[in-house]
Amino acid sequence: MEVRNCRNCGRLFNYIGGAPLCPSCTRELDEKFSVVKEYIYNNPKASIQEISDDNDVSIQQINKWIREERLCFSQDSVVGVNCENCGAMIRTGRFCPVCKEKLASSLGNAYQRHTEPVQNKDQRDNPRMRFLDS
Repeated sequence: MEVRNCRNCGRLFNYIGGAPLCPSCTRELDEKFSVVKEYIYNNPKASIQEISDDNDVSIQQINKWIREERLCFSQDSVVGVNCENCGAMIRTGRFCPVCKEKLASSLGNAYQRHTEPVQNKDQRDNPRMRFLDS
């Protein structure tokens, strides 16, 4: 197991994976997420700045939750982020539905191309027993 310092408070902890936060800071961040989610549910037209100010959470953390698809905003909300590929306004995630579909189909095509059987060009390499003369 690896021992690291918490990125938030600096305490040592056994790092297993994920964000380099100690268990108490992770618990605190999860509680803040629950508060922010409830706030967005009760105030659907609030801006990111209002959400940040009223809940003592950084704008970067809110954007991270949006990109991770943990937070989703309604269609009438003023909050949105840009698709990382085409720049279209989206309510959650990293890519718009059109770009997600293009990405999925291109990955599917790449997988199909690499799974086709490879033809042996040289017939001498077929599996057969060989004898050496002494």
